[in-house]
Amino acid sequence: MHDIDWNDLRHVLALARGGSFAAAGRALGTDATTVGRRLRVLEKHLGTTLFSRDAGGILSPTPTGEIAVTKAEAIEAEIMALSGALDAADSMAFGKVRLTAAPSFISRLLIPSLAGLLAQHSGLHLELIGDSRNFNLTRREADMALRLARPADMANGRVVARRIATLDYAVYVAAGREDHTEDLPWIVYEDAMMHLPHARWIAAQAEKSGRVSQLAVNDAEALLQAAAAGLGRALLPKILTENAGGLCRVDSGDRNPPAREMWLLIHTELRQLVRIRTVSGWLDRVFRNPHPER
Repeated sequence: MHDIDWNDLRHVLALARGGSFAAAGRALGTDATTVGRRLRVLEKHLGTTLFSRDAGGILSPTPTGEIAVTKAEAIEAEIMALSGALDAADSMAFGKVRLTAAPSFISRLLIPSLAGLLAQHSGLHLELIGDSRNFNLTRREADMALRLARPADMANGRVVARRIATLDYAVYVAAGREDHTEDLPWIVYEDAMMHLPHARWIAAQAEKSGRVSQLAVNDAEALLQAAAAGLGRALLPKILTENAGGLCRVDSGDRNPPAREMWLLIHTELRQLVRIRTVSGWLDRVFRNPHPER
């Protein structure tokens, strides 16, 4: 019978998720050499090889390693559940919460609303990760995520999602240019973003008007800044533009702009943690009243 240290299994999970000693070391707060040494000791102890390196240099679990990773994930889930049960018994929001969202929502909506939350919960440490990519909650790349669509894959029940807002969009131009709206081109999203409904709406309007900007972007913040700089018309979420200077809302034409749903995703094992519930409640308040008097 093999006696296995949970800390060794943490290294196995980090390697499986990161694909390299360096990535695993960063995730664990240590160095690549230490990760490699821990893996060699564990493999010698078990008498088997857990990882192999492919032609691209990426470390991948062997068949035996896959078994170890699966079991380690189950143990991790149990430990998280225990932590959640203990944390739920505490009325204080304490510890780190890692929340990811599109950069524009981080900078223009969450940051301006953050002071009250942190003042009320001095033991809470919030990591706001501005990134449009879909971080994997089941791999603990984030604890919570805000996404502009309901996820199609709910990771076999390991992630819970709920809609927290419906975002209305409107057309904006630079302040002072509203009388010349029809002369302004549409600032569009780059081709890789055309799977998004608001990007398709802009492209359709640009094609119909025959006025397309020389600029294409992949982020709402860039779109907002481009419109404020007078480079053209932009379709933007109203919730991000209420306090944005230099913009003026104009008529969208003969077709209503799309609306988008904002969804909050949380790892199932974390949702009862006091700190997670605290941040979740704060997000509800932010989206209900995005620009309170400060």
